Amino acid sequence: MCTALVVGNTIGSGVFMLPSALAPYGWNAMIGWGLTIAGTLCLAYVFSRLSRAFPRAGGPFAYTEEAFGKAPGFLIAWSYWISVWVANAAVAIAAVSYASVFIPGLASTPGLAALTTIAVVWLATAINALGARSAGWTQVVTTVLKLVPLVAVAGLALHVLLTKGAGVVAPFQASTLSGGGITAAASLTLWALLGIETASIPADKITDPARTIPRATLVGTAFTGAIYVLVSAGVLLLTPVAVLKASNAPLADFMAYHGLGDLRAPLAAFASISALGALNGWVLIQGEMPAAMAHDGVFPAWFGKLSKRGVPVRAHLVSSGLCTVLVAMNYAKSLADAFTFMALLATAATLFAYLACSLAVLRLQASKKMAADRALTVIASLAALYSAWTFYGAGWSPTLWGLVLLVAGLPVYLFMTRAAKVAPETLA
Repeated sequence: MCTALVVGNTIGSGVFMLPSALAPYGWNAMIGWGLTIAGTLCLAYVFSRLSRAFPRAGGPFAYTEEAFGKAPGFLIAWSYWISVWVANAAVAIAAVSYASVFIPGLASTPGLAALTTIAVVWLATAINALGARSAGWTQVVTTVLKLVPLVAVAGLALHVLLTKGAGVVAPFQASTLSGGGITAAASLTLWALLGIETASIPADKITDPARTIPRATLVGTAFTGAIYVLVSAGVLLLTPVAVLKASNAPLADFMAYHGLGDLRAPLAAFASISALGALNGWVLIQGEMPAAMAHDGVFPAWFGKLSKRGVPVRAHLVSSGLCTVLVAMNYAKSLADAFTFMALLATAATLFAYLACSLAVLRLQASKKMAADRALTVIASLAALYSAWTFYGAGWSPTLWGLVLLVAGLPVYLFMTRAAKVAPETLA
């Protein structure tokens, strides 16, 4: 279940559209994938070692606080929490968008898409309110289902290579490679791998977290990276760029190009299931993060209240309520426009969390809270450099949004700190 949380949260709706976005970059995209997977494996190792040393709920919040204190920890957690329920709105919109292939009225009837999106969010919330095990089994099932079309695409690519030979592969031309192209492609591929840290957040719900979380994080990240490379390499290198650049369904067009007919409908169904599975996993995170903050005393204790099943239902209700408001505020936009805005906002804070946790390892080693380990120091340094590089590749807009989210949490932290000093008993 823990590994399914990593894989399921990472593989959402983006993989079904990513080949179109990467098509113009050619072999730059494959080098970008290599750098992204290397960087995320460094990050996965950072999270695995942190979770082993500090098996606390909260993930990025707990590790940043351990290294730099409550204020930095709170600001990272605050922006990350906002990014999660914003991302949930985006993922739910993606699921409904794919479903519009079967129900055209979702895209054409004013307000219907927004109402359906809200219903999907609350369905995922209800599943999580039943308990972590209920959410875990849902994640396992949807993760298996979402892998079916991806394995089929990889299998078709292998079949094409074996039957037609290497001559069908797009020729490698060194002259087309460029630093800018590789950086841009790597930035796009990173978006598809966000979520590698999610196993560390509900640590208090996981059996033997010091052992389970590191394994799930590393295995889940490596498995997801391998799936992505197989699918992307097959589609990008075995399909003409002209076909992919204009494609709204690149995996379906890849299959059609190689003689399997129009599979848009079944692929849209799997894409919708994939998005719903990712939503289920991220809804789990949206409740666990504020609950962990509450248990640590930097958020109202009201958010940390658990149900009989051990679920922070109150935190779920507030998070899903905010997600609902966000969807309702954007109902007049097209599904694509609303998704783009929310995805940009959601990814920004994750970059700051990755950088903070990479630096946290170096800080914790320097302060003797983690044992000196040369290999870990090198990998954490590489993870920090990679995280900083992603800001450059992503551009100023995500960085600015991330800073906005961080600054927005400062008044909340100051209020909580003052309230705790004046009347700590009122926080309960």
